[in-house]
Amino acid sequence: MPPGERSRSYREAYARLVAAQKTAARGAPAYSRYVNRRLGRFLAAWAYSRGLSPNQVTGLSALATFTGIALLALLPQTLWLGAVVAALLVLGYALDSADGQVARLSGTSSQAGEWLDHVVDSTKVVTLPLALLVGLARFGELGDGWLLIPLLHAVVGTVLFFAMILTEQMRRARGTTSVAEPGAAGRLRALLLVPTDYGVLCVSFLLLGFPLVFLSVYGLLVVCTTLFLVAALVKWFRELA
Repeated sequence: MPPGERSRSYREAYARLVAAQKTAARGAPAYSRYVNRRLGRFLAAWAYSRGLSPNQVTGLSALATFTGIALLALLPQTLWLGAVVAALLVLGYALDSADGQVARLSGTSSQAGEWLDHVVDSTKVVTLPLALLVGLARFGELGDGWLLIPLLHAVVGTVLFFAMILTEQMRRARGTTSVAEPGAAGRLRALLLVPTDYGVLCVSFLLLGFPLVFLSVYGLLVVCTTLFLVAALVKWFRELA
């Protein structure tokens, strides 16, 4: 496709995405809701204008994400590594939002595509903290007690992801959905959930070159996510019961 036609196709695709914007999920935190969805929209329009399929976009998301995760385990914690890892994780997360938008634009949504997306997500949820644990064990200069934080995160993240997906599927089977509250109430809830936001976790790796600061911030995010998980499990169980 000539550059002029690609540019026109991009603008048209972006306009269609803006017009067809989905209502955010009730549990969507601020970064995911206001930043990542917008980044995903730009990338979805770009991918669509170049003829990429949703699964190809998922593949690009996996490539960016798992490259960043591998670097965490292979290299010592430095400022430049933190910047590269953060950039790769942010890009991977934005592409993760883009693949579904490309599917809606092209009318190619499928259960196989949704399955692939969830498999990639579930893999990154557990491998990210474990790669960090390996990197800290190999190159870290702080005490071994800090290794408990990524270990706890691997458990909490896995349980949270599984419970969210399972609850969503059960809601669908019952014909119910959970969407964000409109107006100020929805915005306030999104802000309160910021410490549990995967996008904020991605950005926190910018502090990787300052181990004590990074692990303190990372540990706070893990504690907040753990508290959210406990409260969410009680709520979801009561809802389904």
